[in-house]
Amino acid sequence: MGAGHHHQLYLPGGSVVHRLPPQCKLLAVFAFAIVVVATPRERFWAFAAYAVLLGVVALAAKVPLTYVLRRMVIEVPFVLFAFLIPVIGLGERTTVLGLSLSVPGLWAAWNILAKATLGVIASILLAATTEPRVILIGAQRLRLPSLLVQIAMFMLRYLDVIMDEMRRMRVARESRGFEARNFRQVPVIARSAGALFIRSYERGERVHLAMLSRGYSGQMPIIRDISASVQEWGAALALPVAALAVLGLSL
Repeated sequence: MGAGHHHQLYLPGGSVVHRLPPQCKLLAVFAFAIVVVATPRERFWAFAAYAVLLGVVALAAKVPLTYVLRRMVIEVPFVLFAFLIPVIGLGERTTVLGLSLSVPGLWAAWNILAKATLGVIASILLAATTEPRVILIGAQRLRLPSLLVQIAMFMLRYLDVIMDEMRRMRVARESRGFEARNFRQVPVIARSAGALFIRSYERGERVHLAMLSRGYSGQMPIIRDISASVQEWGAALALPVAALAVLGLSL
């Protein structure tokens, strides 16, 4: 589904990481995240080792550093929150660059920044080497709840359709001289949002009826079944296994 769509997070390539089955990469990223979260915040060198491991994966996948850095903008809210913690935190205080900061708050900020950054980088590498529709096929292979996977599939398939509908409605408003310059235009925007919801709901009803007429019984047919060999599982799980070894050395 959605094979013809262009996804900005995906970076086409033929690397060994790109060729790994999606279920292997999904499980590897999930296990890696668990290891990172379980690492004590005082083990600075362990977090540096995790970053090196992700760097090796990025090199193997041929994902440029600039590509990763551009997409790490999504982490900005976490960074802002982390910077606020030492300022508003309680407990022992210390002075840093003339500012009185909470020592427990500094530890908490470091803990959030380090673990969130590593998790975001791992997710970016997963998205850069695996198409979204293929990730959902991998989720099916991992026996994730079928209903959740189907919802994600339809969201992925029809997101561009809804965005195109929004653009057409905006063009229609502007062609009639509408400009959203102040709060007096809020009712117009609200009516447009309501109309978009109704159109989306009606489209969903039509799609559902079309699916039922074609024999849909609650399970999506698997057109492309992706299996994984022992070697592929071993290659994918090398990342969390190496991270687990680092965690073992740090304890």
